[in-house]
Amino acid sequence: MNPADLPPQLHLDGALRGEALLAAVRAIAQGPLAAQVEAIDRTGYYPCAELHQLAAVGAMSAHLDSTAGPADYGLAIRAMAEASRVCGATGFMMWCQAVCGLYLQQSGNPALVGDVLQRHANGAGMGGTALSNPMKSYAQIESLLLKATPVEGGYLVSGTLPWVSNLGPDHYCGAIAAVVEADGTAGSAAPREVMFLLRCDAPGVEMRECPSFSAMEGTGTSARRHKAHFIGTTEIMADPTRPFIARIRAAFVMLQCGMAVGVTQGAIDTMWAVEAQLGHVNQFLEDRPDALQAELDALTARVMQLAQTPFDTSTEFFIDVLDARAHGAELCLRAAQSALMHQGARGYLMSSDVQRRVRESHFVAIVTPAIKHLRKEIARLSTEEMPA
Repeated sequence: MNPADLPPQLHLDGALRGEALLAAVRAIAQGPLAAQVEAIDRTGYYPCAELHQLAAVGAMSAHLDSTAGPADYGLAIRAMAEASRVCGATGFMMWCQAVCGLYLQQSGNPALVGDVLQRHANGAGMGGTALSNPMKSYAQIESLLLKATPVEGGYLVSGTLPWVSNLGPDHYCGAIAAVVEADGTAGSAAPREVMFLLRCDAPGVEMRECPSFSAMEGTGTSARRHKAHFIGTTEIMADPTRPFIARIRAAFVMLQCGMAVGVTQGAIDTMWAVEAQLGHVNQFLEDRPDALQAELDALTARVMQLAQTPFDTSTEFFIDVLDARAHGAELCLRAAQSALMHQGARGYLMSSDVQRRVRESHFVAIVTPAIKHLRKEIARLSTEEMPA
């Protein structure tokens, strides 16, 4: 089914648009969220209340078609950036929630685009994305970890995913499994996958704690073990999966730019914070705040242009999206490193915002698709576009 043929848009009570939405996100980020940043980063506090506040004003549903207005990917990215400017972990969870909403709305499955999507957009339902392994699989970096065996009425899914974020006992995520026969072999020469909604509290699904991270402890990240977990037609998002992924891949990657823009802006903010006291010596450092701000503003403008056509499926467009995402990660690393140099000894304190942003910038650079993954895909797609 084509999503355009589905009836009724989402009704989002209280959802804001445009500058009103960004102002509301800014108030939440600089108020209740800022008060919890250390707990999120250091002690693993999951900011459930703060995420619900962000959802209530429409911060994680601006990219979805609704009665509040048409889908606006640029607005969704800017909202994510406002939160990431204060807390990169929360910006990441906003991305998880946003892409899960993308999967639901684009699935075309009436069982998923009704009440399930409505609750998700309002924040009554919270979800993540288990597509790190599949995205690496499609890039031939690793093999698919989940296997789906066809049975009457659906599939039985087994396997383990080591890292899935924004999860809790009553949460869910979008996942992909390779379709295999009962003996574990592929049923045909052409590989095939199925994408589905995976609920954390479903029979045959087990959550396991992950080792401690250097940052992002409060992101609700856990390992997922699946043993003969049944998925029926009401949970299926795409079957086969590859045409669906081809349609949403640019939007998936593009939304991550909100994290990079926000963490970079937060790093620049801390550089300006010491300019009055240390500018006389910081002037001799490379990557000064004014130069970084100009580069960030240019990147943001580029991303806003790309966000006008998030479902452009051309290879050239996807290369541009991958390149913008890579630029964002690299700029984030440079800005966080420079912020540490500008702050000096005070930036070396474990309690410093700069220390947290250095670690957050590392996450922006390694979260799927990581910089090396992005560069690999750009090289592959560029070769396909321009054969020898």
